[in-house]
Amino acid sequence: MKIISYNVNGIRAAVNKGFLDWLKTAQPDVICLQEIKAMKEQLDLTIFEEAGYPYHYWYSAEKKGYSGVAILSKVTPNKVVYGTGIDYMDREGRNLRVDFDNFSVMSLYLPSGTNIARLDHKLAYMADFQTYINALKNEVPNLIICGDYNICHKAIDIHDPIRNAKVSGFLPVEREWIGNFIDSGFIDSFRHFNKEPHQYSWWSYRANARANNKGWRIDYNMVSEPLKEKLKRAVILPEAKHSDHCPILVEIED
Repeated sequence: MKIISYNVNGIRAAVNKGFLDWLKTAQPDVICLQEIKAMKEQLDLTIFEEAGYPYHYWYSAEKKGYSGVAILSKVTPNKVVYGTGIDYMDREGRNLRVDFDNFSVMSLYLPSGTNIARLDHKLAYMADFQTYINALKNEVPNLIICGDYNICHKAIDIHDPIRNAKVSGFLPVEREWIGNFIDSGFIDSFRHFNKEPHQYSWWSYRANARANNKGWRIDYNMVSEPLKEKLKRAVILPEAKHSDHCPILVEIED
């Protein structure tokens, strides 16, 4: 089963940039979207069905034009879970999960820490999310958490680790958290297969960053340890250009 995660930075904008043609070519079995920036009722859902995804689930933020996640699937899930049950998280539409026979897939959009208030919010979210996942794994051990974590884990994951050392997304506290999250029972699927530098999933729109590959790897398909032997491949897909992020893919033996 091919699973893609993609922060589209506005699903309507991405569609206008050719997202659906790309999706029909890429043909993932499941695609997790983040930062959809739209309410379900603002979308023509038939276009996703016509692209081959009859099962689609949307979890928007209360605030219009902000945040939100979605999952499109070719396969009927057994169960769909909207949110975490933690109120302040769910108001921003950041977690959506679908359960299949052999594993579950979550679309996650972790907050950014663009200022002091939002950094505090992000750190609280990170702590509460870890607690939530620790409990969830008892119920759903075969878990794949796909999404924009808004954190680079190691120096290899960012184009300029020295200058960005005090920037949110690469702060020591954030890097420690994502390291601990992986150590709690997850595999960074991309690094499981690829140890090479200069592999990124997000580039600033400023200073021609993408053309110069001055990026950050902040999107992950985290796969729980019980699925390790099922991992077949994991790649970044930088040729898709509908957003300031690019898609990332993991393939699991179903």
